[in-house]
Amino acid sequence: MTFVAELEPAAVWQHFDTILTIPRASKDEERMRAHVLAVADRHGLSHEVDASGNVVVRKPASPGYDTAAVTILQSHLDMVQEKNADVAFDFATDAIVPEMAGEYLTASGTTLGSDNGIGVATMLALMGDTGFDHGPLELLFTIDEETGLTGAAQLDAGLLRGRQLINLDSEEDGIVYVGCAGGGDTQLTVPLGTEPLAGVPLVVALTGLKGGHSGCDIHLQRGNAIQLLGRALWTSFPAVGFRLASFAGGSAHNAIPREAFATVVVATEDRDALVTAIGQEGTVIRAEYGSADPGLEFSVDTAPPPEAVWDRPTTERVLRLVNALPHGVGAMSYDIPDLVETSVNLATVVEDEGTLRVGLSSRSSIDSALDAMRQRVRAIGLLAGADVEEDAAYPGWKPDLESRLLEVVKAVHRRELASEPEVKAIHAGLECGILGKKVPGIDMISFGPQIEFPHSPDERVHIASVARFYTLVAATLKELT
Repeated sequence: MTFVAELEPAAVWQHFDTILTIPRASKDEERMRAHVLAVADRHGLSHEVDASGNVVVRKPASPGYDTAAVTILQSHLDMVQEKNADVAFDFATDAIVPEMAGEYLTASGTTLGSDNGIGVATMLALMGDTGFDHGPLELLFTIDEETGLTGAAQLDAGLLRGRQLINLDSEEDGIVYVGCAGGGDTQLTVPLGTEPLAGVPLVVALTGLKGGHSGCDIHLQRGNAIQLLGRALWTSFPAVGFRLASFAGGSAHNAIPREAFATVVVATEDRDALVTAIGQEGTVIRAEYGSADPGLEFSVDTAPPPEAVWDRPTTERVLRLVNALPHGVGAMSYDIPDLVETSVNLATVVEDEGTLRVGLSSRSSIDSALDAMRQRVRAIGLLAGADVEEDAAYPGWKPDLESRLLEVVKAVHRRELASEPEVKAIHAGLECGILGKKVPGIDMISFGPQIEFPHSPDERVHIASVARFYTLVAATLKELT
């Protein structure tokens, strides 16, 4: 146990302290699922696991409340695994190292996993909490949310009896969410032609960006490492005829890339010219991004000889593609103030068996706008001679401002926390969109503690907000009896 277990409310933080030691990558949640089932068994609660690995734990109603409507609480088991390049850490074996940062809990050089670990810890705490009255509960733990919400998409909805659901995967204290964006991923695959070429191999790196969640943080206009490295290389290319030998950046479809790296091969006599050109463009980019990304840094260092060097047409095609692809806010909502309506994240670039695979994630609260953005990405990919693969888009969640559950949560928030909650829709994808399709007519709401900079090593959770969050959850469940 660490100091985390001594925070309040103790029941939640003790469970989260244990969660920090359990590997829970998307699609590899077996150990986390086993822990949830063990906690349920310890409290004598029945449970079921569907064919995809989603878990439903059932907690009977408090005495005298058996006739109350069933309430579903829902969180996801997996986490985004991001770390700084200079941090030696293996998410498959190492425990996350928590750190205090004033009023916040964060991690040492990695993502903390408070998204959605605090929601999971809260549900585990509720399994053993006998200090409040409640109706019958279904605690739904889904898998693989972070790589496309596939757990929710494959959920056996027959496991659920409830028709009112509280999602615990929001990240802003004092805000209740009633809608979310839909989204879909696109993969562009570019064949790589190679040629023998003598010269000096160099690694051009862009590091130090803040990154963040491609839904929650896209409006902050932080730098995208893939896009900006591609820009610096493309700007330098006309003056220095280098060849690319590799290009890589980003790690997850829903994380804004913080780092990107390219290996280039340049004639010996052009080495200094390339270093100068990258430095000049780096100075321009740093001035543009200023306080948005103060840690932004370009570097050029020697590299070991690459196994293959891309030919000139391939080098040009890749640089043109990276520079042409969109990233960031595409449109703001006309109806909801300050809500991003449509966006796209240029998320990943990775070399794979003689091809370069470029991944993008598009989001929108309007289906037609989402389709238009994906068609734009497709068109650019086809112009670059790439093969284009698109996954099935997941649905958004249309706000229902007449929701009974919304009225209950607002009233409880006023009574227990002495404040009026904001009611919003979120640009990120929540599993509510899919669950609403799975269970037509279900009444849903989403709220959570204050979690900042998720999907990046800067992720942090405001400690005091977790106590308010737990109070709101428990008091809402009591009100629903």
